Amino acid sequence: MISRCVSFLISRSAVLAVFAGTVVSLPSALFAQEKTPTLGVIERIAPAFDELVPKDAQVEKLADGFDWSEGPVWDRKGGFLLFSDVPLNTVFKWTEGKGVSVFKKPSGYTGAVARGGEPGSNGLIMDHQGRLVLCQHGDRRIARLEADGSFTTIADHYDGKRFNSPNDGAFKSNGDFYFTDPPYGLLGLNKDPAKELGFNGVYRVSAKDGAVTLLTKEMTFPNGIAFSPDEKTLYVANSDPRMAIWKAFPVKDDGTLGEGRVFADVTSLAATKKGLPDGMKVDAKGNLFASGPGGILVMSPEGTHLGTFATGEATANCGWGGDGSTLYITADMYIGRVKLTTKGNGF
Repeated sequence: MISRCVSFLISRSAVLAVFAGTVVSLPSALFAQEKTPTLGVIERIAPAFDELVPKDAQVEKLADGFDWSEGPVWDRKGGFLLFSDVPLNTVFKWTEGKGVSVFKKPSGYTGAVARGGEPGSNGLIMDHQGRLVLCQHGDRRIARLEADGSFTTIADHYDGKRFNSPNDGAFKSNGDFYFTDPPYGLLGLNKDPAKELGFNGVYRVSAKDGAVTLLTKEMTFPNGIAFSPDEKTLYVANSDPRMAIWKAFPVKDDGTLGEGRVFADVTSLAATKKGLPDGMKVDAKGNLFASGPGGILVMSPEGTHLGTFATGEATANCGWGGDGSTLYITADMYIGRVKLTTKGNGF
């Protein structure tokens, strides 16, 4: 009814203008399109950034109101985004035109005794069959979500001891699963009496027999993890404000790791900006899109900082979606996306 009335008024004004020989100025609000809310700003540092990000790009704000959003992953079969809210123990689903709905609750802690902290799922990863794999804080395991809604444990211990709280993971092309195991799901972190391992490790689960291999325990708070496109390098984020770095490890032929090197160090930025090295993804050209102080930092394969999606919030993670040229971002209470001219590795 409102639109019909507006249409009538416009038509009537136009007719009167013709007969009166006058120019009628109509309210611009009648023709203004609703602006898409945006998240932060885009900071361009190096010319190479413009080859990846259109000059008119903006980070669209898709949804908000979450406690701590994490682990965005695109479901290619269903054409929707999944992401964790770690404190709420929930995986949410975002669909274009429909918005947000609950996909799975509980997502990371299935115990009967209520608990606080960060019990839910964190990193979400699709396996080669399109099944959802979850890094579960509360249940302290890597699990796969089955079609009937149940969880199947992929790995939950090393050397007879329970993991701390698996955080994020990445599949190698041969099906092996690499993941990080910091203590963020334990209420007392490193001092929690329930912590059974004396370190925070990076592991591999073999696709052949499910064997768990400790790859390194040298990082204080290993977090985000990703492979280079040729799988010769494994990147691991360290979310420690005293050593806010990413390390690059050479991947040996047997899948274990060689000696790591510091790929980038943002310890000085961590002192003044929100966020720490956390989740990350790699594009088809080998550039890193890594959450860190200030937002999502884009770095070349050589470690040069090209630019930042400065969200203004502590930013946890990002993930490719759609045809691979859209980057979805989880930034504290927000979900955002930005459309790029590059594509994610694997698309």
